[in-house]
Amino acid sequence: MSVVINTNYAATVASNNLAASNTMLQKSLNRLSSGSKIVNPSDDAGGLAVSMSLSAAAVRQGAVASNIGNAVSLLQTQDGALKVSGKVLERISELKVLHSDITKSKSDKANYNTEFLALSQQLTDNATEKFNGVSLFGSSAIGSVAVTDDGATTVSIAARDLTSSTTGVGVITAATGDTALADVSVAEISTAIQNVATMRANNGSEQSRFGFASELVTTNKANLEAANSRIIDVDVAAESTQLARWSILVQAGTSMLAQANQSAQSALKLLQ
Repeated sequence: MSVVINTNYAATVASNNLAASNTMLQKSLNRLSSGSKIVNPSDDAGGLAVSMSLSAAAVRQGAVASNIGNAVSLLQTQDGALKVSGKVLERISELKVLHSDITKSKSDKANYNTEFLALSQQLTDNATEKFNGVSLFGSSAIGSVAVTDDGATTVSIAARDLTSSTTGVGVITAATGDTALADVSVAEISTAIQNVATMRANNGSEQSRFGFASELVTTNKANLEAANSRIIDVDVAAESTQLARWSILVQAGTSMLAQANQSAQSALKLLQ
């Protein structure tokens, strides 16, 4: 083999290998310190694109879950008002029976009527309840809630008109005057109670559907996050092994580069 001074091929190769090993060592350090396999887009361009799509989908699923939770809270508030209305109607039905007692004086019946009017007003007030500014009762549907991130599937919250004379308690609240309680029949009170019971049943069915929809959204979100993790999250055990490998290669490369740089000095001995 020729002994030369100007060109140290061994040192050049050792330097290139050291540079490559050092680059890989830095990548391994970056991955472990960040917890991500994709530190730079060049690490996995295609994987990065898929990861961004999955991440955005998971975030949307989280937002859908939040919207569903808010809708359930609205329905629970609405049911609370209906529950109280049912108790008010129970008391009104009791007052009606007591009012029909022949042993009660005119003054007693007037007192019953006064309580009836007060309870009737409470029913009217219940119908004006709101949730964050949204009316809980009315002739129009409250709205539809998307239960998928693309909005393709929705669940509607139906209209519940508590003041209606046919589907609500309007017959009760419409009675006024000194003979209000006498003018209302037991059958009308029973119908009003049944109307409120039906509203509560429909409310419960909507809450039930939202519950299952929320469970599905939560499951989808977890699966999307798991899929994204397989693409972007670093396997610490495997990467630690690579870190040890590249660390050893850098140390070996540094040592060999030093040896290669020393090898050219042998030519000086020939000149002595």
